[in-house]
Amino acid sequence: MWEKPWKYKEGILAGAGLLATGMLLQASVGGIDWGRMAFPVNVIVLCLFLLALTVMNALRRKVYLFAWLSQRSTAVSSLCYVLGVTVLMGLVRQGPSAHPPGGSGMVAALSDMLSFWPFVLVYVWMTVVLGMTILRAGLPFRWRRLPSLLNHIGLFIVIVAGTAGAADMRRLRMTVPLGETEWRAQDEKTGQMVELPLAIELKDFTIDEYPPKLMLIDNSSGRLLPEKTPVHLLLEEGVSGGRLMDWDISVTQSLPEAACIVSADSLNFTGFHSVGSTYAVRIKAANRVSGEQKDGWVSCGSFLFPYKALMLDERTSVVMPDREPRRFASEVIAYTDGGVRKQGTIEVNKPLDVDGWKIYQLSYDETRGRWSEISVFELVKDSWLLYVYIGMIMMIGGAVGLFVAARPRTAEEERK
Repeated sequence: MWEKPWKYKEGILAGAGLLATGMLLQASVGGIDWGRMAFPVNVIVLCLFLLALTVMNALRRKVYLFAWLSQRSTAVSSLCYVLGVTVLMGLVRQGPSAHPPGGSGMVAALSDMLSFWPFVLVYVWMTVVLGMTILRAGLPFRWRRLPSLLNHIGLFIVIVAGTAGAADMRRLRMTVPLGETEWRAQDEKTGQMVELPLAIELKDFTIDEYPPKLMLIDNSSGRLLPEKTPVHLLLEEGVSGGRLMDWDISVTQSLPEAACIVSADSLNFTGFHSVGSTYAVRIKAANRVSGEQKDGWVSCGSFLFPYKALMLDERTSVVMPDREPRRFASEVIAYTDGGVRKQGTIEVNKPLDVDGWKIYQLSYDETRGRWSEISVFELVKDSWLLYVYIGMIMMIGGAVGLFVAARPRTAEEERK
């Protein structure tokens, strides 16, 4: 072991050593606080990293360790460890850590792998190997190596830019009332309100909902029936009835916009085409086994009117759950300090791009539902994203070049 030339055994031991070192760092100093890597620290660290790679490449004929970092066996070993920690990341649900930066709880660490020392050290190892491979293959430059170099350099740029730029990414949350303009947003990292060179005016907010549905619940527990696979009756257009377990349901009256009217001895629904209206249906239910019949109103309710269930027997009631949103969108006008004015519609997964900001539709006032008078946006700005795209384009170009270079040569090309 550790006898020249170093091969896969040494690579396996080196990876294990990095994992052990990472675990010790995690236990002693806690997770990595990437907030400390914000500009200009990330640029300084990146310059030092590139300088170190250059010096290591210049000394690789004198220092065997540096030469070993550019060998194929080292690359394969590092990729195996990267694959392992990446699979672990995929198996453990990632989310906000239960501990603040610097905490050493293992559960919190595994749920925040990007700040987990063993994970980061393994990726740094792979990045160093990738950088050394690029320098060894690219100096001196040969045109025939260009496709492979594009692949390697593109991957290097994606990893480095994605890592160095993470601390500079701004992720803010803005709540805009209907008909008003807002330029303040809450920083999701610090919770502080900040003023932006960007303002958003909310012109309109709309929600398209799925058709309502009827379901059965247990009167004592409130759980849907059957518990493992609840059944439902979707009240799509043209549907006048169906079956829920042993009950045959028929819809005798349907009011998409209704108001609840309560008297001393009855409850009724009537048409109400205004803010706060609810969906209500009058149904008849007949039990196939006992022959028992029930008749009454069922409604999902709204912020203005309570929901209404129909008790079928001592154990079972039929209810209408809250309608699920199919699409919600905001008509906005965005303004910037530079005089840019951009109008557009923001939906989930369809952001609006304004002056380097991506504005996503995040939420709304769920208590008011389709009558919401606010819209919640997520504003994201990643100044390093352009470099990530450049790296991806280089990788695609390298892949195309390798494909073209690998095609069989014609007889005429062979003669040339």
